[in-house]
Amino acid sequence: MQLKHAPSRVLMASLLAAPQLASAFYLPGVAPTSYKKDELVPLYVNTIRPVAGSDAMLHSLVSYDYYYPLFQFCRPEGGPQSASESLGSILFGDRIKTSPFELKMAHNETCKTLCEVTYQKGHAMFVNQQIRSGISLNWLVDGLPAGQKIIDEISETEFYNPGFLLGQQFQDSDQVQFNNHYDIIVEYHEVAGSKDQYRVVGVIVQPESRKYTGPVGPDTCNTALDPVILSETGDTKVQFTYSVYWIPSTTAWATRWDKYLHVFDPKIHWFSLVNSAIIVIFLVMTVMSILVRTLKKDIARYNRLDQINLDDLSGTSSALEDGVQEDSGWKLVHGDVFRTPPNPLLLSVFLGNGAQLFVMTGFTIAFALLGFLSPSYRGSLGTFMILLYTVLGFVGGYTSARFYKSLHGEKWKLNIILTPLLVPGIVFATFFLLDLFLWAKQSSGAVPFTTMLVIVLIWFVISVPLSFAGSWLGFRAPAIEPPVRTNQIPRQIPPVTTYLQPIPSMLLVGLLPFGAIFVELYFIMSSIWFSKIYYMFGFLFLCYGLMILTCASVTVLLVYFLLCAENYNWQWRAFLAAGTSAGYIFLNALIYWISKLSMSGFAGSVLYIGYSLLISFLFFILTGSIGFFASWLFVRKIYSSIKID
Repeated sequence: MQLKHAPSRVLMASLLAAPQLASAFYLPGVAPTSYKKDELVPLYVNTIRPVAGSDAMLHSLVSYDYYYPLFQFCRPEGGPQSASESLGSILFGDRIKTSPFELKMAHNETCKTLCEVTYQKGHAMFVNQQIRSGISLNWLVDGLPAGQKIIDEISETEFYNPGFLLGQQFQDSDQVQFNNHYDIIVEYHEVAGSKDQYRVVGVIVQPESRKYTGPVGPDTCNTALDPVILSETGDTKVQFTYSVYWIPSTTAWATRWDKYLHVFDPKIHWFSLVNSAIIVIFLVMTVMSILVRTLKKDIARYNRLDQINLDDLSGTSSALEDGVQEDSGWKLVHGDVFRTPPNPLLLSVFLGNGAQLFVMTGFTIAFALLGFLSPSYRGSLGTFMILLYTVLGFVGGYTSARFYKSLHGEKWKLNIILTPLLVPGIVFATFFLLDLFLWAKQSSGAVPFTTMLVIVLIWFVISVPLSFAGSWLGFRAPAIEPPVRTNQIPRQIPPVTTYLQPIPSMLLVGLLPFGAIFVELYFIMSSIWFSKIYYMFGFLFLCYGLMILTCASVTVLLVYFLLCAENYNWQWRAFLAAGTSAGYIFLNALIYWISKLSMSGFAGSVLYIGYSLLISFLFFILTGSIGFFASWLFVRKIYSSIKID
């Protein structure tokens, strides 16, 4: 992502430079590999993933292992071997394996044969259907994704798009051609100060469809041949070949990922940030106006009224009291505003997990912004998020226990147990059920059962004990006492206006935080579903900050209006109103589903809806907690500023 008269210019320069800084920053574990001339450079194959078809729509969410039997791709001698992968890489569907391709550093080779395969009717039907769906092959050379060179028509800039198509569909026809030849173009440069030491800095693959009718030699690829069309009524023989071309490049190894990290129309990002910033400034100014002007005036009147009461000026006191009651009614509920809300156990559990998510999200985006989660280290983002959330179980347990104690909860044992199990249990159960659909489709995206067990083991060995320790310290800490006493008999709540009723107020409050992240959410969803590399963590960092400010400001406004209307049931209202932004995220996902996806199978639709619900649920916990904590601090602040008899 990116970072913001002289100081402002420095900040703007930092913002513009941050994407390059992030992409050029590498951890020691991703050190460059140097090769000598003619030394073998390994080419690994990865998961075959669906991308946009010829109609620019995504037709499937099911990915496959490269050596899935129906594809019948050539295998290396002795069979493919799996490469070591991180936990995040496995969870996001990477299945990296060895290949039969031989790439010799700085050594050009033309029309090398791999193997000959016969596609039977059933295999041909499957492969043709995958080509129509727009499926993409993914290779890795020295850790770099093999891609295709594309020119952005808007900015007229050149970039590499990871992956290349299995085949292509003829125009105005349902017939497809199958790519069986690959021109592999590798960019390299010589290591400065070293002789015969070279490094890979770019990989492009240009697939072609070639129907060989005779022996394949070095000059065969220079002749025009008909395309390969897999017959769905009989057998089709296919000869796989490839060529390797090495091109010297001036690209530095530390910046070799820059050509893969492309921003489509960055003006949209800046427009989104400016638009969100204006909304946040407006909200913050509105809240500050209330706090500085209205509340300050209210508190001064209340305290003056109390002083008059102490001086036994009953006549003046009555007149002033009437004036205050007409002006504002939030002091009238001081004896009920800190009353324990319904279901305090569930609220405290949600708040604990929300605090855990809040810290995890902030640290993850910050580390990604600084370049510690470089795309060169596959799966680092997912691995970091899982391990950080696991370690932060202590924060969740402490927050949940501390608030539950302040709410005078009595089921403290149940609180300790539910805090690390309820929300993660819902997430894991949903993820496991969705994984069953992938297993049924024999998809490589299905998380192996052993990996599931490892995650459960990590959770119960690390996170649950840390959460228990945090809960223990939270319950041992002194309770957070309210600044005013609570009356024994609840005050009657008068009817409220339409916009302060639960559903209208929730819809209004939830819309603004969603508006702050709407544009960035579109790019994130495109990255997730269309298998693109997302790296704009600078924009994401700013959007996250704007979302927090928006969520906090608009929830504080709602709570203030509720208290002025003498409605003291603000706790759940604050949490649910801020959390309603998750409903807009799910609604946006449904619109995205209709406009950008065209699922042909039941499994793809279930997977999309299921994952969207899962993301929305976690966002509900996160934003609800932000809204509650902001409102809680606000309520404590205003009621600690007045004198109560």
